[in-house]
Amino acid sequence: MAKRRKKIVRKPEPKFNVNRYIEAQQIRLVGDNLSEVSEAAGKEVEPGIYPTPQVLNWARDMELDLVEISPNADPPVCKITDFKKFLYEKKKKDKSIKAKTAKTVVKEIRFGPNTDDHDFNFKLKHAQKFLTDGAKVKAYVHFRGRSIVFKDRGELLLLRLLNELADYGAAEELPKLEGRRMIVIITPKKNKK
Repeated sequence: MAKRRKKIVRKPEPKFNVNRYIEAQQIRLVGDNLSEVSEAAGKEVEPGIYPTPQVLNWARDMELDLVEISPNADPPVCKITDFKKFLYEKKKKDKSIKAKTAKTVVKEIRFGPNTDDHDFNFKLKHAQKFLTDGAKVKAYVHFRGRSIVFKDRGELLLLRLLNELADYGAAEELPKLEGRRMIVIITPKKNKK
């Protein structure tokens, strides 16, 4: 007859320790709801260091959770709050921070080693528009077949492009050959946005 396995109760996998999973003997209590904690405790509670069991009892009386915010501090920093609400607010805050970060857009412009003046001017206007919009421009000369022998033409073409775009942006570095492409990346100037 087969033996039944016992269910193993594992610690939940949140980023924060909650309630009985807080292992420190003493914690630093912080938060904006300490007046409510004072009512539950029956005495004045201020931000400070308290024994963990005592704060756990206060949280249980208020039907809230004790959440370890900063486990690496000495003693760990904790807050009495509803854990699900805490996670929701944290996720919301992280999302707003992510939305505020500037996303860099890189636009590509391709040339051939034998690009004509008209095509060059057409692509130059596009590059100027991209740079005024605040996007980086990755300009490259693609060498196909035996045209690799015209490396100097490709380099002159990219240097001419850099010279024409001097008012709009600056090159991160000089044109360099990578495989069959000679590449230069141009970043926009801040005042042209």
